[in-house]
Amino acid sequence: MRVIETIAEFREARAEYGRLGFVPTMGALHAGHLSLVALAREQCEAVAVSIFVNPTQFGPNEDFQRYPRTLAADLALLEQAGVDLVFTPSVDELYPAGFATSIDVGPVTERLEGAIRPGHFAGVATVVCKLLNISGADAAFFGQKDVQQTLVIRKLVRDLNMRCRIVIGPTMREADGLALSSRNIYLDAEQRRQAPALYRALEQARACHDAGDRDAVALRRTIIEGIERDSAGVIDYVSIADPVTLAELDRIGPEGAIVSLAVRFGSTRLLDNILLGPIASAS
Repeated sequence: MRVIETIAEFREARAEYGRLGFVPTMGALHAGHLSLVALAREQCEAVAVSIFVNPTQFGPNEDFQRYPRTLAADLALLEQAGVDLVFTPSVDELYPAGFATSIDVGPVTERLEGAIRPGHFAGVATVVCKLLNISGADAAFFGQKDVQQTLVIRKLVRDLNMRCRIVIGPTMREADGLALSSRNIYLDAEQRRQAPALYRALEQARACHDAGDRDAVALRRTIIEGIERDSAGVIDYVSIADPVTLAELDRIGPEGAIVSLAVRFGSTRLLDNILLGPIASAS
């Protein structure tokens, strides 16, 4: 495994490989990231991973400075997973003096996470565009846990006619249902005990949908009541939305829906989601 810090060196190394699968990360790796590495290994001839905590997607009062950085442990995991290339650029390498470009992917970035974290998706879109350009990847792998991000990235690639194929891997979970996240380490023991209430509430809504309930307003209420009953988490949003535009639905149509939520446990903010209808089987 080769660990590379500069764009020029990475491009030179990448030229030695054939079909490349690329997994962009911010480090603090867990089984969710490794599942994407495994997907890339199955579908491509070589695998590259980036580790870069991207400052442009953090707001001024967010956790950029304290975001977990565990490079040595991450590299050990990636070597065990058979990764070929790891790109670990500095902030100055990706954003040199005078850098001023930002990518706006449009209305899909303005809802949910975008409404709560202004500028977040411009930072995501810009760094992903740079990383895909630098890597020359044939396919890039992202997790469904950050479902709005997957919509933004797919639209970015489609709108800019980028050659990279985007592959979305399923959300990986702990045994009790909690979605794996690098931020889970911030939870104290009681918060960690309560956090699986998010997935239980989502699964209750899925069961109602599978039984024929298409009333999105009622399903939102079911999720909210479940979270409030079983945890002290503070709800930022519960969304049942169109699977393309993320416009909120009153009723779930034949195209299905994305059900997503964000809940705060103290200073820790957890995201989760499920897919309902045809998009669930197609994902």
